[in-house]
Amino acid sequence: MTRRLTSFAHRLRRDRSGVALLEFAFSLPLLLLLSLTGAELTNYIITRMRISQIALHLADNAARIGSGSQLQAKQITEADINDLLTGAGLQSGELALFTNGRVIISSVEPSTVNTANSRIRWQRCRGAKTSHASTYGTVANSTNVTGIGPTGRQVAAPASGVTMFVEVYYEYQPLVKTSLAPTTDMTEIASMMVRDRRDTTGGTNGVYQVTGVTASGC
Repeated sequence: MTRRLTSFAHRLRRDRSGVALLEFAFSLPLLLLLSLTGAELTNYIITRMRISQIALHLADNAARIGSGSQLQAKQITEADINDLLTGAGLQSGELALFTNGRVIISSVEPSTVNTANSRIRWQRCRGAKTSHASTYGTVANSTNVTGIGPTGRQVAAPASGVTMFVEVYYEYQPLVKTSLAPTTDMTEIASMMVRDRRDTTGGTNGVYQVTGVTASGC
């Protein structure tokens, strides 16, 4: 009996048939964590890129809107601005931009205090995250500033011209878990100079009202 037990112990010690399975069982949690983290980071990067593209397209489209011939300054209406915001919501698709974020469009024009400086003439917003205010200025506190935007990358209004400045704030919706992503929220900005002459004297601060259309106030 002793010899049999000893022989069995020797065979068991030499047996390597379950080593790979055991090693896999130990390494599985680490592999799973790395895989999920990689998937989350990829989703985060793609989401941030899409939010950046939305901001750029909004600024570009905001610089193009307006009606009128080539011989007159183009007029913009509340309906034009609402169409811009609606288009951004459609572009965001499953990201649900206006449910999980907020868009702020600012019209940067020459200051009346010092024409060498700028001001925010009007501002329009849309999105459920109303607790997020503009990071770079509002109509009330940006009436005579050198520029609008982050330090070192500020934009200003050209002489007798208009620059459209867009902020897109978004609260990241995780694929797996928020803690696997770098941050829980993101803000992307973009700006474009209005190429055509724009009517900034008519309407309300340069925006014409349309019957039945509600302004997207901030």
